[in-house]
Amino acid sequence: MAGPTAMRLSSVLALLRPALPLILGLSLGCSLSLLRVSWIQGEGDDPCVEAVGKAGGPQSLDSRTQLDQSDEDFKPRIVPYYRDPNKPYKKVLRTRYIQTELGSRERLLVAVLTSRATLSTLAVAVNRTVAHHFPRLLYFTGQRGARTPAGMQVVSHGDERPAWLMSETLRHLHTHFGADYDWFFIMQDDTYVQAPRLAALAGHLSINQDLYLGRAEEFIGAGEQARYCHGGFGYLLSRSLLLRLRPHLDGCRGDILSARPDEWLGRCLIDSLGIGCVSQHQGQRYRSFELAKNRDPETESSLAFLSAFAVHPVSEGTLMYRLHKRFSALELERAYSEIEQLQAQIRNLTALTPEGEAGLSWPLGLPAPFTPHSRFEVLGWDYFTEQHTFSCVDGAPKCPLQGASRADVGDAVETALEQLNRRYQPRLRFQKQRLLNGYRRFDPARGMEYTLDLLLEAVTQRGHRRALARRVSLLRPLSRVEILPMPYVTEATRVQLVLPLQAAEAAAAPTFLEAFAAGVLEPREHALLTLLLVYGPREGGRGAPDPFVGVKAAAAELERRYPGTRLAWLAVRAEAPSQVRLMDVVSKKHPVDTLFFLATVWTRPGPEVLNRCRMNAISGWQAFFPVHFQEFNPALAPQRPPPGAGPDPPSPPGADPARGAAGGGRFDRQASAEGCFYNADYLAARARLAADLAGQEEEEALEGLEVMDVFLRFSGLHLFRAVEPGLVQKFSLRDCSPRLSEELYHRCRLSNLEGLGGRAQLAMALFEQEQANST
Repeated sequence: MAGPTAMRLSSVLALLRPALPLILGLSLGCSLSLLRVSWIQGEGDDPCVEAVGKAGGPQSLDSRTQLDQSDEDFKPRIVPYYRDPNKPYKKVLRTRYIQTELGSRERLLVAVLTSRATLSTLAVAVNRTVAHHFPRLLYFTGQRGARTPAGMQVVSHGDERPAWLMSETLRHLHTHFGADYDWFFIMQDDTYVQAPRLAALAGHLSINQDLYLGRAEEFIGAGEQARYCHGGFGYLLSRSLLLRLRPHLDGCRGDILSARPDEWLGRCLIDSLGIGCVSQHQGQRYRSFELAKNRDPETESSLAFLSAFAVHPVSEGTLMYRLHKRFSALELERAYSEIEQLQAQIRNLTALTPEGEAGLSWPLGLPAPFTPHSRFEVLGWDYFTEQHTFSCVDGAPKCPLQGASRADVGDAVETALEQLNRRYQPRLRFQKQRLLNGYRRFDPARGMEYTLDLLLEAVTQRGHRRALARRVSLLRPLSRVEILPMPYVTEATRVQLVLPLQAAEAAAAPTFLEAFAAGVLEPREHALLTLLLVYGPREGGRGAPDPFVGVKAAAAELERRYPGTRLAWLAVRAEAPSQVRLMDVVSKKHPVDTLFFLATVWTRPGPEVLNRCRMNAISGWQAFFPVHFQEFNPALAPQRPPPGAGPDPPSPPGADPARGAAGGGRFDRQASAEGCFYNADYLAARARLAADLAGQEEEEALEGLEVMDVFLRFSGLHLFRAVEPGLVQKFSLRDCSPRLSEELYHRCRLSNLEGLGGRAQLAMALFEQEQANST
């Protein structure tokens, strides 16, 4: 028995022999690590830890415990989900923004105390100088029924007594904004605030504490600890302090008599909570400056003025603007100084990189130019002169340089001339003669790049003149990206689709209805459909066949297949129907808050399209006219899906795979028959059109206008045009009515011509036709 056992053991050792060094190394490493742990546990306590733990040391046990508790407040906690099986399930309403669901708060709210005499002067000056720096700026006054200046949110309490005004202001802040902001800054309208510094101060302070921060002043006859914050220089209140103060406001208002609201608040905080004003906290000091009478801000250069957060008193609005100009210039100089320091650091560090000096990008500190990876990613340059540009939106070879583009070019030329004079003065002084050539392109990584060929006249110190031609390069970098404030919209709005149908389009209507059933009725979208049947003068009369019999039958079939569905239809008789006239008929049949989706018989609506219609059409603010994807003629180009519609099928022989979906169609910018807008906005634009054009002039204008033109010319709303990958239309030739205006007729014809195929497909068709004719 020993023989087979020994053979078996030797075979196992032979298999394990290559792994023996690894096993021995792991065993030795584990043994050494366990031995080291035992040595560390056997050592005595650290003397530094003992010193800290002693009562007389730098930090006591109570302070350590307090720090541990404060740190626990910021640790994430996982709350397990539990649903009671005995209660019915209720759908959770998700908020629009994730910060609302997480309970995140804004940093700072500013409250300005104003009065009847200064609301339209000093308060307006405060609003123009600091409103764009803060998330929310409120003005509180005791005047009842105060006339609100434009762009300001004024809260009227109806009582001008100082203590009452302060108490009601704090009550309003607690009720409406106590759960939304971490800090509350209260100031008077005769105070200038350096907004960026104040925002930075609030960002450096911890929010989990009771803090009353400002310029500390002593009460008359009180101790040193009893201090209040001077209201003229403003003061910060933390959210936690405001929550604790709220129950004591009524008692303080009845017990404390004071002619100044800042003293009343200071006494209330001391008597009820025992908290006084401080001027310094956590290494951050609240700096203020008292401006003497008839003092010029332009000549003030003291350190207290240059580093102040608030300046008081400001006697008039003009002085407020002069202070803002002075502090803005100081902030600009400080920014330029920081940029120069950063550029010097970049130069020093670049020498240590593998690329060396060659790795420096121009300008310093900005991203390098975009590097294309294929010929399809090359960024093209647009050529322009002082009068014309040679890259036009409508595809024309040359068009006038006007509007914002002309102002942009003029600013670039003036900046180039200013930089040249700054560099070469006083030896040379340059004067612009004219712009020889101009080139510009937009780099998404950097901004707008310019290359200018300038004809200059150089003047020396002795007065000698000479004409010079110089090429300069400039860059307008991308600035800080900001979120534009937009009105709140919801995805639960019902969409009313409107489909105008003429007799020539009746054959394509059943296909639209089937697509409507699949994209709207099947997923139970919150949308309705109205069919607008347009009869000609001799169509649908007595003895004449009804051209819309098939459409009505298809609509009845959908109502039978989907119980509860109601497809409304309206009959209109018109010889030359215009889109505006047809929309007038539908608009009168619906409430003013209806969201219309004006469609065509080739539109294919779906859930994504309807949601984008709801989000992009904003009542009183914006109308949305999407740009659909038009497929090319299948006889000339193979059909391929648009961008975002899914993976492409295998490319046919000879197709360019780098072009993607561009080989199957294009986004039709010429078509504008589809749109999303609210009925109230349409009625307002229509009323303005009727007021501007009267009589025969209005009748002629309506025949040559589309709904988008009405919003563009007779409405103050934003008009949003964007490509919509979800709107895919099959190829079809549109019927261009000769009654349309010249511009609309040209756009219709151009849409038909551009929809035939791409350049490659058209060139191949012409080549094949020439080959067939030659044979």
